[in-house]
Amino acid sequence: MTHIHTSTTAPVIDRPVRLEVSALKKSYTTKKGDVPVIEDLTFDLRQGEIACIVGPSGIGKTTLLKCLAGLQPITSGQAMIDGNVIDGPPEELALVFQEYTRSLMPWLSVEHNVKLPLKHLHLPAEERRQRVTSSLEAVGMGDAAQKYPWQLSGGMQQRVAIARAVAYRPEVLIMDEPFASVDAQTRFELEDLCLRIREQFDMTILVVTHDIDESVYLSNRVIVLGQRPAKVTEIITVDFEQPRDQLTTRALPQFAELRSKVFELIRKAG
Repeated sequence: MTHIHTSTTAPVIDRPVRLEVSALKKSYTTKKGDVPVIEDLTFDLRQGEIACIVGPSGIGKTTLLKCLAGLQPITSGQAMIDGNVIDGPPEELALVFQEYTRSLMPWLSVEHNVKLPLKHLHLPAEERRQRVTSSLEAVGMGDAAQKYPWQLSGGMQQRVAIARAVAYRPEVLIMDEPFASVDAQTRFELEDLCLRIREQFDMTILVVTHDIDESVYLSNRVIVLGQRPAKVTEIITVDFEQPRDQLTTRALPQFAELRSKVFELIRKAG
């Protein structure tokens, strides 16, 4: 496999595995019997890696994320964070949803929305305050702490949702179509924000997206799902130099080649 060039202390491929998925299967029980959605899914993510999951609509991408977040039980196989089996919501993991308007509490200020998941960590008050401040600054919302979600644009609200996840300091950050509900310019800004967060906090990030260009731009590896029930069709290594840039990276001949490859795999799987 090609080495992935990053500005972290070691290439991602040489770093420890954080999230490991082994022969994962998910079925739903219906009156007509069990309906398999995911079959024999296997992949891993390493410390500081960003991977994107792509595939045809309805293939089971969101179901997979719910299993990894401990929100739905895995039928067989397993998923682990740092070697610990996921059998409920893991403390080492945070989740960012597409519907930021539903995930933020409109009656709470931005500051208190970001502080919300820190309550059960039993942190000293000063550390909670510092985490909220540094997380809002990291997403460019440092001056919005006293505002309310309804006073912010969609892109700003999603930044707050990301800040809340970052404040939790998870080992693994999972994002389900996080930029799908914003305009194109805001989407590019949020993609770059995602890359900066990975760099600043050395997080492992898994993103589900329908946007093929986004998957190539963000990822160290693109995980393509296909067939029904869903299986890994191919895992594509993306070895662009860091830092990436919306103009120069997307203009690379290799970018077009990888985009075409991912598109062809999804089309065959659809």
